[in-house]
Amino acid sequence: MLEAGDIITLTAGAWRLREPLASSSYGVLWHALPAAGGQPAVLKLVNTAQMARALPPQRSRWTACLEAEIAFLRALRPWDQRHIVRLLDSGEHLGQPAMALELLDGDLARHLDQRRAHGDAPSYAQALAWTAHINSALAKVHQYGWRHLDLKPSNLLVDRHGALKLADFGTNRPLLDRAAHSYAGTANWQAPEQFFPGEDGRYLTDARSDYFALGALLYHVVTGAMLRFCSACAGAWREHGQDGAAVLRARHQGGMPAILAPDEAALYLQHAGLSGAAGREEALGLLRALLAPRPEQRPRHALEISRLIERARAACAVGTLRSAA
Repeated sequence: MLEAGDIITLTAGAWRLREPLASSSYGVLWHALPAAGGQPAVLKLVNTAQMARALPPQRSRWTACLEAEIAFLRALRPWDQRHIVRLLDSGEHLGQPAMALELLDGDLARHLDQRRAHGDAPSYAQALAWTAHINSALAKVHQYGWRHLDLKPSNLLVDRHGALKLADFGTNRPLLDRAAHSYAGTANWQAPEQFFPGEDGRYLTDARSDYFALGALLYHVVTGAMLRFCSACAGAWREHGQDGAAVLRARHQGGMPAILAPDEAALYLQHAGLSGAAGREEALGLLRALLAPRPEQRPRHALEISRLIERARAACAVGTLRSAA
């Protein structure tokens, strides 16, 4: 059992644990300080209590997830880390992979809650800026041959300048491995192909599955709400686990819930605060492209998304100038 004050020795040095920050099914995060002095960090370790209860195949998968995360972060060059959390140190603890990551000011989920509690909801321009940050991070993930598959507010960290950095790469899967795979990710933010399995009970995803999650995040940042499609998937998973997809299809006569209902599109435009027809068209065009039901209907790569973001920004700027005039 880990306790505050424990020393964890990794490859580059020793780290003193201060207090636990969070835990998941297989990982635990600790606020830590270099034993020799220096800047604080976040130590990510295997959750040994959960590991002890898990079956051998699950233990192997958790270990492989951490090893893949470390391998990805180690491969990044300094100029690739603008919107990806930095790896400071790595090694082993109790025979399991362990890593030290840069400490940032908190995650996007908490940041949004705090801002909205003070009546300071992000502007549409801010939402577009954050979407661009995440798109840049995903571009690097995809460039290095991975898909993230767990894009959500709690995996986006906010730095002191208000920029976003993508974290938690334990669900990364190789892009070159195009075979259907086991369930991965979080139901609240998943593309249809990531939540609804094929006839073999497995899931066929690619880089464009990450783009759907980017669209779900954009909607959430702008409106403060979650898409009903995502809420329905989350509820079905919570109540029925992996059988939730079949339950949800049965409720919709073999189909699935609408992804972006007309009233949700209207709410998005209302919160975006765009008055001009051009701005509203570009804003909705970006969202609909990301949230297309089928992967082949979504943007092919980050450059296409960047162009859509810039068009939305430009139309938004023109609308603002006209309003001021």
